[in-house]
Amino acid sequence: MKELVEKKNDLITRAEDVLNVAKAEKRELTEDEAKELAEIRDNVRRIVETLKLDDDFREIEKMEVKEDDVPVEEEKTEEEEMTEKEIQEVRAFENFIRGRVVHERAGELTPATSGTGIGLGGALIPETIVNYIIKKVYDICPILDRSQKFNVKGKLEIPYYPADSQAITVAYQNEFVQMSSSSGSFDTVELTGFLAGALTKISRSLINNVDFDIVGFVVDEMAYAIKRFIEHELLVGTTNKVTGLSTLSNGITTASASAITADEVVKLHDSIKDEFQQNAIWIMSPATRTALRLLKSQTGYYLLNDDVSTPFGTSLLGKPVYVSDNMPNIATGANVIYYGDMRGLATKFNEEINIEVLRERYADEHAVGVIGWFEFDSKVIDEQQLAVMTMA
Repeated sequence: MKELVEKKNDLITRAEDVLNVAKAEKRELTEDEAKELAEIRDNVRRIVETLKLDDDFREIEKMEVKEDDVPVEEEKTEEEEMTEKEIQEVRAFENFIRGRVVHERAGELTPATSGTGIGLGGALIPETIVNYIIKKVYDICPILDRSQKFNVKGKLEIPYYPADSQAITVAYQNEFVQMSSSSGSFDTVELTGFLAGALTKISRSLINNVDFDIVGFVVDEMAYAIKRFIEHELLVGTTNKVTGLSTLSNGITTASASAITADEVVKLHDSIKDEFQQNAIWIMSPATRTALRLLKSQTGYYLLNDDVSTPFGTSLLGKPVYVSDNMPNIATGANVIYYGDMRGLATKFNEEINIEVLRERYADEHAVGVIGWFEFDSKVIDEQQLAVMTMA
């Protein structure tokens, strides 16, 4: 159409030129000029008609309902597809627990060859449910969440330089004078793996209550059971098993076996270098927190304060206070407070948490069992970031 418009404009310009010459000479058109103008007129009319028809057809196309105008279902994003997958798996898992599907039918949720579920007698627990539990464990166990996490099989050796190691030295130098190198010996922390399991039983009466969120109940119960065990091992440890923070030597010992002073709290805080203070937290039992609530600074201000802006609702010397029932109360020789950046603690999982449903094992108890297996280890890898208060 662009070429036609340009051609029409050229023809009109030519016609105007012919007419202007005749007007300037004050004469009539010659026979040849009249013939040329007649041809130009006819060509311009044809072009104008063609352009008009083109406009008309465009308007008609806009008015017609074509196949292309039929709404087509838009392609779903990966996030939307994942949401639908989660909904489907949660619904199927609920049906499985409530006994609406048998083991073989439950196995159809996720093909056994896909590696995305956990098998038990032909049944597969969807990865969605497993991921819900794992996420819940991290959400309610900040010590685990803030530690350095490794998901590897077999032994893991983590090299590190001790705090007192002069592995790298920096000093003034002179030109053309050879520098003397220094090399420090580094130590290693070896993480292996210890098998643990968590079992929760669900009442069949509860399962048969259709108004009850049975999937949420399973996720919460398993997550809290796993959290309580893992948190205990990270804080207290077990001899010849997971040691966690129990081997920590950096810290202070109180003067009294039954009381903590404000000065001792400040000393524990300052036993961590400033460069590791940013992400530091306090960890203690509820009874120890209550004791610290009564402590005041020399100016008369309470050291521990309620603070809604902190992750756990209370702060001590400006740092969040996390309370755990797994921590020992104030007693002779007890490690009552941990302070520091939990990235100084390493945790290793040999495999992700595996979840199995035991429908028949507890039939005589009118219950269904849900068991979770996992293999992990945890040790301190950087004592500069962590400190412990031990009672005398």
